[in-house]
Amino acid sequence: MKRIHGRTRWGRLAAIFGAAAISALQCLTLPAFAGFELPPGERITNLPAIPRNMPQKEAYELYDPVIGRNFDIKNLWMRADLRVRPEMRNNACFGGAQLAGGACNSFGGATPRGTAPGGGNKGNDMFVQQWMRLGIGYDLSPDVNFYVEIIDSATWGGNGSAVNAGNGGDPLNHNGGAAGGSGNGGRLGVRAAYMLIRNLGDIQGLSVKVGRQYVVFGNHSLFGHFDWANTGYSHDGVMFAYQTKSWDSYFGWFRNSESDLGQATPVGSGAPNIAGTGGQDANRDADMFIFYNQIKMVPGMVIEPFYVLYQNRYGSADNAGQGLGTAKHSNQTRHMIGNRIEVRKGGFDFSNETAWQFGQMGQAGACQGEQKCLHINAWATRNWIGYTFYDTAWKTRLAFNLDYASGDSRNNTCTNGTNCKTANTFENFFPTNHIHMGYMDVQAWKNMLSPSVNLQARPSARDHIELWYTNLNLANSKDCWYRAAQGCYVFSNVNNTKTHIGDEIDVAYTRMFADGKVALQAAYGTIFSGGYLTSTLNQQVNQHWAYMSLWMNF
Repeated sequence: MKRIHGRTRWGRLAAIFGAAAISALQCLTLPAFAGFELPPGERITNLPAIPRNMPQKEAYELYDPVIGRNFDIKNLWMRADLRVRPEMRNNACFGGAQLAGGACNSFGGATPRGTAPGGGNKGNDMFVQQWMRLGIGYDLSPDVNFYVEIIDSATWGGNGSAVNAGNGGDPLNHNGGAAGGSGNGGRLGVRAAYMLIRNLGDIQGLSVKVGRQYVVFGNHSLFGHFDWANTGYSHDGVMFAYQTKSWDSYFGWFRNSESDLGQATPVGSGAPNIAGTGGQDANRDADMFIFYNQIKMVPGMVIEPFYVLYQNRYGSADNAGQGLGTAKHSNQTRHMIGNRIEVRKGGFDFSNETAWQFGQMGQAGACQGEQKCLHINAWATRNWIGYTFYDTAWKTRLAFNLDYASGDSRNNTCTNGTNCKTANTFENFFPTNHIHMGYMDVQAWKNMLSPSVNLQARPSARDHIELWYTNLNLANSKDCWYRAAQGCYVFSNVNNTKTHIGDEIDVAYTRMFADGKVALQAAYGTIFSGGYLTSTLNQQVNQHWAYMSLWMNF
């Protein structure tokens, strides 16, 4: 018998079990034989450690690991929140049934407008969503922090998935489940997991954050956490920051999966690939570079110039059926330069954000292989002006808003070998659209023109009332109407000339308890259908929406 002597308990156990097995065999049918031993000089008595190319904090324990020697309970901190939100929406497709992907009609008209295979209901929906988020942080030193945040997200009765199975997924906002979330239906995920090092290299104000993290800039128009959804956004990458009293600069690189970050998937950029694209391919992952600055030298004013480079490398054919303006379209290199300015003086406030996008992208049927034959040329602007009457009892604020984002008249016709040469639909990236263009989440910042009036009041320190009117329009009548989740809500007819979608009215009330740690919110909204829906869906039915939310945090 060959004997190998080790220093671990597993080596001893293996020797015991091996000897027992051989003895048992000898007692059965095998003839007896003498054990064989290595000469003393050749015996392995000191097994070498497994070679490693990274530092090892402390020795690994096979069974009973000890608490880290650097751990101090005084440096540990936690935060958590819980939200339960019942929600209802009638006539989600304005009298027609939703299709499998949540849209109200089909690309290219393969399915009759406003209908679904085998019939279906009128897009009525009622569901209850819940999330729980638990964040744990540890300060190794005043300048070094570790943080991890887990999220449990589900729809009641949804068997672990936050997606409404009855209608193939709501077309608007409760698409929190991750497809292919094996074992838990996409319910449990990691929202954040990073290390933060401040004063890097002893340079005051310089810091770096590495790992899964929130990316939030400006007023969430392009990059936000999107916490209205049941899961929200997070990104995997590294972010450098240099902060002074007069200006801040941020530079980040983030890598997303081939199919990109889905709208609010609980596992962040670990979302599965598009159906039919096969396994993950690191050479085709999407890269995003962000350079964002905040100039704050003038009191009451902030100027925020920025640049973004987004590269998506999976082939044009992988997203063939989604149209030119689909969120995170395949095979594109998109540059964006822009600026945001905000001014506050007394009761007056004003903000403007304008961005221009350029680059190249591919399109199935118009390009071959990895070619990028379409030139990107798109822009958008967001403008708010308001006044708050601080001297009144209710602190009333009246504000006016105008949003515009370019569309593309060739979006639904650039197929079957037609070389359209340009792509003019603005890319909304990863925003919190819920707070900008009406609370019903029926519009993204792409192919749209939307003026609105907003009135807010505070009857007491705990109460908040809001009334919001939004006029919904398309910027280009031939392009899609994009929902807040950025996919096509309604595919426009190739001969459509109507742009007025409808008029949205929202009213919301919020009551705070326990010093702001508990909030009860209720809201109702309706959309009065316009001529675009009659022209495109052959029907004009109003949509109604309401919810109630209970939120608690510590």
